Amino acid sequence: MEELEKDQAKPLAYPSTPATPFNGTIGGEEESSRWNSSQYLRKRRCLLFCCGCCSAAVILLGFTILVLSLTVFRIKDPTLTMNAIHVRGLDVGLGTDHPLSLNATLTADVSIKNPNVASFGFESSVTEFYCKRKTLAVAYAPGGHVSSHRTLRMNVTVDVLADKVAELSNITSNFLFGETVNLTSYTDLKGRVNVLGIYKRDLDVMINCSMTLDLSLIDQEVANKVCQATVM
Repeated sequence: MEELEKDQAKPLAYPSTPATPFNGTIGGEEESSRWNSSQYLRKRRCLLFCCGCCSAAVILLGFTILVLSLTVFRIKDPTLTMNAIHVRGLDVGLGTDHPLSLNATLTADVSIKNPNVASFGFESSVTEFYCKRKTLAVAYAPGGHVSSHRTLRMNVTVDVLADKVAELSNITSNFLFGETVNLTSYTDLKGRVNVLGIYKRDLDVMINCSMTLDLSLIDQEVANKVCQATVM
């Protein structure tokens, strides 16, 4: 009986299952971590790609603007040319104060060449004629503009008191057989070139000419014309 009671008093031992880790939660966290990492890397690659494209576009745009500014949009100097000078309307008279009275009209054929991609607008220009550093006449031409890659020609007409020329050059009545007078001229033209409102440049184009004026009752012509233009 005692042995039976001892056996009954012993606690029953139930078989226990071995403890194994639950892979569901831990595996899910690893998968989520890997997914988040791949998403981050993908977004980072996209961001770097976008930044690279933007940087390349900015560099390409800057390079294009630089090339255009140095070639197409570069403002070049206009060219002012004195093509010819004509003498017209020579009037001869004999006076008491001066042995010879002369009046004539000088017409200067001037051209302005604009080599730029934008028009060249200019103010009214001034042309002066000199004989032995004395002013003989001053002519004014109206302002205007020259279109892109075009040449504008205009005539500047001025009446010269040629008796001044006769006095300064000691011309006598022998000029019937021909007299030679050395003249100089000066033309000043101010303007501006404006390319797309970005590239602007104020220009002052000047041209100095020296010439020989052959006077006679039969013929009047300008010879040995030499001109030099400067741009500031």
